[in-house]
Order: sequence, then structure tokens, then C-alpha cells
Amino acid sequence: MAEQQRHPNLMNPAMMKSTNTTSGIGENVQLMSEILTKVNNAKDKPKKIAVLRENASAPLKQVLKGAFDPSIEWELPAGDPPYMANEAPVGTEHGLLRNEAKRLWHFVKGADNQTTKTQKETMFIQMLEGLHQNEAKVLLGMKNKSLNKMYKGLTESVVKEAFGWNDKFVRPEPEQK
Repeated sequence: MAEQQRHPNLMNPAMMKSTNTTSGIGENVQLMSEILTKVNNAKDKPKKIAVLRENASAPLKQVLKGAFDPSIEWELPAGDPPYMANEAPVGTEHGLLRNEAKRLWHFVKGADNQTTKTQKETMFIQMLEGLHQNEAKVLLGMKNKSLNKMYKGLTESVVKEAFGWNDKFVRPEPEQK
């Protein structure tokens, strides 16, 4: 079987391995929704950038890239799918978006041609239902490319500046002499 070509804007295997944890919420682990709320509450652009840099992780970058990079198209129906929000309190019976981020490639147009459209939609709904309801909203905001409407001041330029990304949402290679 031929190896599937990876979308260039998604996490590479080394980054996925670094996020491959099965633990729940540790003492200092925040939900992505909590991090983005801090960005929302920061008073100005430098403070918003500082919040993103302080909380930088491969999964957070993956979600923000998915939300803002125009070259990433989601192979899922427009709008919000029908799902049952997980109302369990933070730290109890739910998964973490930081752990689920490594599976997002399945939903990118052209990245996974082995999984059927119905299977992808089912997987996405299961992911939403397994996450805390605030994390599910972040995931939907990413898919719908509407995080900037959910969190004041979370803009493409803030995200790019925070992570040193160029217009292709990657860190530019240093020029060789």
C-alpha cells in the first residue's frame, strides 16, 4: 500500500509524537478555550501575542493554523453538525482538544482519501461529543474559520506574529549565505 502524502500545513510525525499523551488534565494544563479566553481578555495586541507565546504548543498551533490558514479546507459539511454537548465539569469525563489535534488531518480536504465522507463526519461528531463543551466550540470555530469572531482580537496577524509565521503559516527558513 502506498504511503499517504501528508498535507504540508499539518503536524509532522515528530510533533504528533510529542503530543501523544493519554492523560487527562494535569495541574497546570489549560483547555484551549481557556487560553483563547485569555487572548480575548488581553487589553492590546502585544499582550494577546504574549498569551499565545506563553501557551504555545503544537496542538494550539495546529488548531490556529486550521482556523486561519486559507489553504486548509475542511472536508466536512458547512455549519455545526448535530451533536450532544458534553456538559461534564472541567477535569472530569471528557477528552482534550490538545490530545485530539493529532487526528485533525483526517478532516482536511485531500489529506485522507481512505476514509469515507460519512466516516469522517461520524468521527468529527464523536470528537465533538468527547470534548468539554467549550473545547467543542473551539473545534467548531476552527472548522468554520470563525475563531476570530468568537475571541476578540484573535486575528490572523496576531497569530502569525505570535508564532513567527509567514503568509503560508509556516516559519520562514533562514536564508543561507
